[in-house]
Amino acid sequence: MKSCFSTRNALLGMMMAVFVMSTATSAGKTEDTHFDYGHQADWSEIHGDRQSPVALDSHTAIPDLDDDDDDNIRIFGKAKDAVVVDNSHTIQVNVLPGNFATIRERRFQLLQFHFHTPGEHTLNGKRYPLEGHFVYRAKDGRLAVIAVMFDEGAANPAFDAIMQRVVRGGQGAPLSEFDISKLFPVNLSYYHYLGSLTTPPLSQNVEWDVLSQPITLSAAQIEEFHRYYTHNNRDLQPLNGREVLYYSESSK
Repeated sequence: MKSCFSTRNALLGMMMAVFVMSTATSAGKTEDTHFDYGHQADWSEIHGDRQSPVALDSHTAIPDLDDDDDDNIRIFGKAKDAVVVDNSHTIQVNVLPGNFATIRERRFQLLQFHFHTPGEHTLNGKRYPLEGHFVYRAKDGRLAVIAVMFDEGAANPAFDAIMQRVVRGGQGAPLSEFDISKLFPVNLSYYHYLGSLTTPPLSQNVEWDVLSQPITLSAAQIEEFHRYYTHNNRDLQPLNGREVLYYSESSK
């Protein structure tokens, strides 16, 4: 049921510049494109009826019970020389090629991940303090985003490693090695639907896999993120009849 980055440092810098300009927007726009979260109705590139984020509900999602396919999400690789960037809209981590995931039997390369506060999607009516978006791209150019919810609770050391590299309005020293899996829950059950980027240009045909199990950050970690951003989430968008599947790791 499938719906629809000396010489080495210079090269790294060039590659990261390309990622900063392209991956978050995926349509040739740069991160310098101005948009204001307080005036979202003025975002000029809103188009189409399959926009994100949306409200997700376990009672109305369709159980994904197709046992002919492997619909698990599998996260592979540790990011080397990942660069933390404050791009004026969020804290983003750009990664070099080599980190990938298999999502619903297809291989995607991780481009970058970033955070929104408060969370953009809601799960059964709950909005979480923070939401992480892991942006992947397939060989054919198709984008997939895995969304992770962060709730208040125990501290997460991996999140500290990111925030310690933040330079306001710029980029910090590379993380020599970063274990991406530390930002994911153990259980990778998820909601799956077809939507859009949540920042301009709001391009559609993005596959969304929103994990149903949150992980935790301490109150101090959430407050640390709020030193930079306190409101960088897009408003909920109507589903407009779109199908939402729910895949449970224990269902097959």
